[in-house]
Amino acid sequence: MPYFSNDDLPLRVRDHLPEHAQDIFREAFNHAWHQYADDPRQEEIAHRVAWAAVKKVYEKLGTEWVPREDGRTDWNSTLKY
Repeated sequence: MPYFSNDDLPLRVRDHLPEHAQDIFREAFNHAWHQYADDPRQEEIAHRVAWAAVKKVYEKLGTEWVPREDGRTDWNSTLKY
């Protein structure tokens, strides 16, 4: 199901990602949720897309998620259609 706010995200996402990364996760998940509406693996795919979007802008160093050094701030600008 789509997430309407960051408070609706799974606990493992809220507890580990910074606020901006949570925004990215939520937006990417919701986009993929609608895009793959007819796929029986809809939720799995949406989660994979959301994590991939976060990893385009953030990287995990130790236990912390930090912005990537290449300066990307918008996951959507890295998508190729």
